[in-house]
Amino acid sequence: MIVITMLIALFLLVLINVPIAVAIGVIATVAMVSKGGLDNLLSAATTMFDGTTKFSLIAIPLFVLAGAIMNTSGISRRLIAFASALLGFVRGGLSMVNIGTSMFFAEISGSAVADVAAIGSILMPAMKKKGYPKEFAAAITSSSASLAIIIPPSIPMILYAVMSGSSVVQLFVAGIVPGIIGAIGLMLVSYWFAVRYNFPVEEVFQLSRVWETFKDAAWAFLLPIIILGGIFGGFVTATEGAGLAVVAALFIGTVIYRELDIRHLHTALIDGAVQTAVVMLLVATSALLGRYLTESRLPQELALSIIEFTEDRYLILAMLNVLFLVLGCFLHGAAAIILVVPIVLPIVHAIGLDLVHFGLIVTLNLAIGQQTPPVASVLITACSIAKADVWDVTKVNVYFIGVLAAVLILVTYVPIIPLALVELFYR
Repeated sequence: MIVITMLIALFLLVLINVPIAVAIGVIATVAMVSKGGLDNLLSAATTMFDGTTKFSLIAIPLFVLAGAIMNTSGISRRLIAFASALLGFVRGGLSMVNIGTSMFFAEISGSAVADVAAIGSILMPAMKKKGYPKEFAAAITSSSASLAIIIPPSIPMILYAVMSGSSVVQLFVAGIVPGIIGAIGLMLVSYWFAVRYNFPVEEVFQLSRVWETFKDAAWAFLLPIIILGGIFGGFVTATEGAGLAVVAALFIGTVIYRELDIRHLHTALIDGAVQTAVVMLLVATSALLGRYLTESRLPQELALSIIEFTEDRYLILAMLNVLFLVLGCFLHGAAAIILVVPIVLPIVHAIGLDLVHFGLIVTLNLAIGQQTPPVASVLITACSIAKADVWDVTKVNVYFIGVLAAVLILVTYVPIIPLALVELFYR
C-alpha cells in the first residue's frame, strides 16, 4: 500500500510539471521524515553524493559527450552516406538507411535521443524531399533510434547494472542479438510500407560507390571497434571504453576530418553537460529513495505478497512487463530504472531470474516506452524535427512498436536469445 501511495504521489507531482528528479527527492524526503523524524535527514547529502560517485556511472557523461562530438564533426554524415550506398537500392531505401545508420550510431552514443538528433536532422528532411510522408519519416527514425537502448554501449544498461549490481559488459553482450533481430524486423516492416505505398529507390547499387563511402567513413568505423573491442576483449572496462570513445571522436573530428572546431566543441560540451546533469540528479535523489526502501524492507514485502498470489514464473514475468510498459508511458527511461528496479529485484531473485536476462527485459520495455505518449521522449524529439503531429506519427509508429513488442516477448520467454553469447563468452 505504501509503494502504491508513493507512485500515485509521484505521478501527481509529475502532472503538475515538477521535474521527475525533484519529485523523487520530495517523496523520499517526506517518507524518511515520516518514518524517523528530521534526524533521518542528517546524512541525506552524503547519501546523494555516494549514490552518484560509482565508477560505472562515469561512463554516462563520456558516452553522451562522444555522441555530441559525433553530431558536430561530420561522422554522422559519413555513416549515412555509406549506409545509403549499401542499402539505398532497395525500395524505400532511405528508411533502410535510417535503420542501418541508427545501428552504427547506437554502437557509439548509447543514447536514443542523441541518435534522433544526429540522424533525424539529416535524414528526415531528405526523406520528405524524396516523397516519404513526414509521419513515416518520424516514425521510422524514432523507432530505429530506440535500438540504441539495447545495442551496446547503452546508457540505460549502465544505470540498470548500477542499480542491480549486475555486469555491464554481460548486459552489453546480451543486447547484441535482440538488437539485430529488432533491426531486421524494422526493415521488414519498412519494406512492406515501401511496396504498399510505392516509396522510391534511393540509388542504384554500385560497388564502387560502396567502396568510396566506406573509405570516407573508415575512421568512423574505428569508434565501435575501439569501444566494443576493448570492452568485450577485456582490455578496458565500460567506463574506460567510454573515455577512449571521447578521445577517438576528438581525434577523428579534429585531425582526420577537420570539421570539429572550438565553436562546435563548445556546443558538444554544453549538450553533454546538460544531458548528464539530468541523469545524475535522478541518480542522486533516487539514492535517498533507495535508502528508505532498504530500511523499510518494502521491496521484500512486495515480493512476498506477489509470490503468495502466484508462483508461476511466466505470469510474474507478464506482470513485470505490464508494470514497466505502463511506467514507460509516464516516466523517462532513467527514472523508471532508478525508481522501480530496486523495488522489484527481490521478486526477480525469488523466481530465480538471471539479472542479465531481466536487464534486457527492462531495457526493451523502456525502448517501447520511449515510443508511447504522453512522455515518449524519443518520439517527441523525432516529431519536433519532422514538424509532424505526435498522434499522426503514432498511427504509423504502431507497426514499428509491434516489432519492438515482438522482440520483447521473445527475449522474455526465450532467454537463450539474449543469453546465448553471454553463456558462450563469460560463463
